[in-house]
Amino acid sequence: MKIPAKQEKYYGDEQIQVLEGLEAVRKRPGMYIGTTSLRGLHHIVYEIMDNSIDEALAGYCDCIRVIINKDNSITNIDNGRGIPVGINKKMGISTVEVVHTILHAGGKFGGDGYKVSGGLHGVGASVVNALSEWMVVEVAREGKLYRQRYERGVPVTKLEVVGEADYTGTKTTFKADSEIFDEINFEYETLLKRFRELAFLNRGLKIQLVDDRGEEPTETELHYEGGIVSFVQYINQNKDAIHEDIIYYSGEKENAEIEIAMQYTDTYVENVFSFANNIPTTEGGTHVTGFKSAITKVINDYARKYNILKENEKNLSGEDVREGITAIINIKLLDPQFEGQTKTKLGNADIRSFTENVVSEKLQNFLEENPKTSKIIIEKSITSCRAREAARKARDMTRRKTALESSTLPGKLADCQERDPRLCEIFIVEGDSAGGSAKQGRDRKFQAILPLWGKMLNVEKARADKVYGNEKLTPVITALGAGFGEDIDLDRLRYHKVIIMADADVDGSHIRTLLLTFLFRYMKPLVEKGHVYIAQPPLYKLKKGKEEHYVYNDRDLKKLMDEKGWEKGDANISFQRYKGLGEMNSDQLWETTMNPKTRKILKVDLDDPVHADEIFTILMGEKVEPRKAFIQKYAKSVANLDI
Repeated sequence: MKIPAKQEKYYGDEQIQVLEGLEAVRKRPGMYIGTTSLRGLHHIVYEIMDNSIDEALAGYCDCIRVIINKDNSITNIDNGRGIPVGINKKMGISTVEVVHTILHAGGKFGGDGYKVSGGLHGVGASVVNALSEWMVVEVAREGKLYRQRYERGVPVTKLEVVGEADYTGTKTTFKADSEIFDEINFEYETLLKRFRELAFLNRGLKIQLVDDRGEEPTETELHYEGGIVSFVQYINQNKDAIHEDIIYYSGEKENAEIEIAMQYTDTYVENVFSFANNIPTTEGGTHVTGFKSAITKVINDYARKYNILKENEKNLSGEDVREGITAIINIKLLDPQFEGQTKTKLGNADIRSFTENVVSEKLQNFLEENPKTSKIIIEKSITSCRAREAARKARDMTRRKTALESSTLPGKLADCQERDPRLCEIFIVEGDSAGGSAKQGRDRKFQAILPLWGKMLNVEKARADKVYGNEKLTPVITALGAGFGEDIDLDRLRYHKVIIMADADVDGSHIRTLLLTFLFRYMKPLVEKGHVYIAQPPLYKLKKGKEEHYVYNDRDLKKLMDEKGWEKGDANISFQRYKGLGEMNSDQLWETTMNPKTRKILKVDLDDPVHADEIFTILMGEKVEPRKAFIQKYAKSVANLDI
């Protein structure tokens, strides 16, 4: 079809744009930091911090101080070697300026500057500079103090000597650009969580975080001589360990070194957290595969050797030997090969055998030398094995043989017509009445409805066999079709959007939390791959004359009232607060909550698995005291309290 002449656009040489310097970063910031939301804002702090951490990895820095200044600018100070200050031969400008204005410039591409590094792309400092309203870099090196200032990535001064210095290091201060970011208020707790992780992973490194924005400065010093042993202690502080000693071992070869710390608790889920050059490898990789295969073999061999596992009994599975484990795998290597842009999976082939050898030798030695602890671990694994056998029998009853076999689907499920999982979504709905409205209001071509009712199992306190036997969770497992636990296979997933739809009250929040606990503990890849969403039903309906508005929270309500000049006491305004989904008819539910064109849904992301584990343990675990402390700490931040 030919476009009518009046709509034709000229396309010539002058339409081809060349973005020079850091313009590309400012034009498309999401390509470099993922998002310009709060997550991206905190990410730029980590980028500068990573450069200081790399100095620590190289053995030249033992203290990093980060300050949130009163104007929400950030200062990062380290006592490393300081960025080289000479003239870069290729670019003809100072090396400091090269690092902060040229993409893919750094000391981590070759040479002897860094043995191991987390920042490999050489875009960190320059990207942060590009996305800052201003940046000031001070370098103490070779007895002198140097300074350079930039504005929105452009140098406004030369690198100048501004004094003498009897120390070395780099100080970077920057103010995030409000033209780029949605907001520029840093969250102290968010930074603290990541810094604590870095302090654990780099034994002996001192990290100080200061918040100068309040009347009195807030300062936290993170310094863990125990390294990842302290990390395991921290993760297990709200759990009951079944043996006191934390098992620690390490090994090294020419291009890599690894350390592992582990301890078993009385919980029913495994928590294996892995890192490569301080980067969380949330999708695992060769170091995790090596660890899992080796620990399974070592524990089976030990159990056979001492006749704890009888001849007629089959070997313990990987799931059995890892039930209740908290483990940290921390590897530092010369040339890490990450799979994908996100650096979440380590791909170095040689690291698997290296990890297997270290675990096989060192864990075997530990078990031989500590028979009491060994017996406790193996007995737990055997108990897990028996429970898992019961779970398998239940699983065989519930799992669909193929993704298209509808005869085995739960009776309450109203399936959709579409057979391409990528186009399908399922609403897991609280209550039969809301489920009825959802079934009537949905688009049956691509939307399936699964109503749930009654009390749901808290899986934080239950073993796998109890999960399979639970009449509330079995329909969810069956309907999704992807399996369960270690056997989960997302290729069999029947719906690529799994949407939890519950009332906007306390009971609804409880249902959501119980479902999220289940998905996080037993179907984690579903969350990691971004398949889980939370529906946002409206909280209010306002009507005046023919004008009708749905409002999703109190902030939007105030905004609407102010814009319209309406008052709450106005008799002409019909004001309805929805307590439950069942109060809406099918048309309203479709319009507000289910229609892809008009609805609001929240995607459940897993940014920080360690913190997520901690929160689920506190809120859903057996211990009351940590939960009480959590409630007291965050009581003042509660919104929409349903009392």
